[in-house]
Amino acid sequence: LAAIVLVYLVMVSLYDSFVYPFVVLFSIPLALIGVMVILAITGNTINIFTMLGMIMLIGLVAKNAIMIVDFANMRKAAGASTHDALIQANHARLRPILMTTIAMIFGMIPIAIAKGAGAEMNNGLAWVIIGGLTSSLFLTLIIVPTVYSLFDSMLRRMGNHEKVDYDAEMKADYDEKELSEDGYTPKHID
Repeated sequence: LAAIVLVYLVMVSLYDSFVYPFVVLFSIPLALIGVMVILAITGNTINIFTMLGMIMLIGLVAKNAIMIVDFANMRKAAGASTHDALIQANHARLRPILMTTIAMIFGMIPIAIAKGAGAEMNNGLAWVIIGGLTSSLFLTLIIVPTVYSLFDSMLRRMGNHEKVDYDAEMKADYDEKELSEDGYTPKHID
């Protein structure tokens, strides 16, 4: 729980928004699906090492979602629609996500299948990472853009429109009025 809160707070500062980090956090339960499936298949239990693997997994899975959300935000800032930005984000970030995830999975396989003194301790950690990354690899590419689109349409409906430039508004108010000799107070027209 502390790892999730820490990831959320870092993302709030990254995106300058309290909403878009929730999109990234929706990817974390997708990894837990794979964790539970792989633990059931391998017969491992939830212990301190599998919990450490889950903490590692939170950062790894959030990284994939951050890559998609960040690229989509950049494309939207460049003028693309939400739909186009998400398609471009999935297309542009598919290769980096695949490369890092597959490299991590293949890196964990020797630890997961190791036999010998003390190997059982690290096996659970490796299996958790393998299962979580495998499920999140496929589900993140589908769920994160969907949730992003839902949150973005919700923000538009709630009135997250253009920000008002208050300095320009105040200047426009004073430009329309004639000022008295002192230059500060409005002249009264009778």
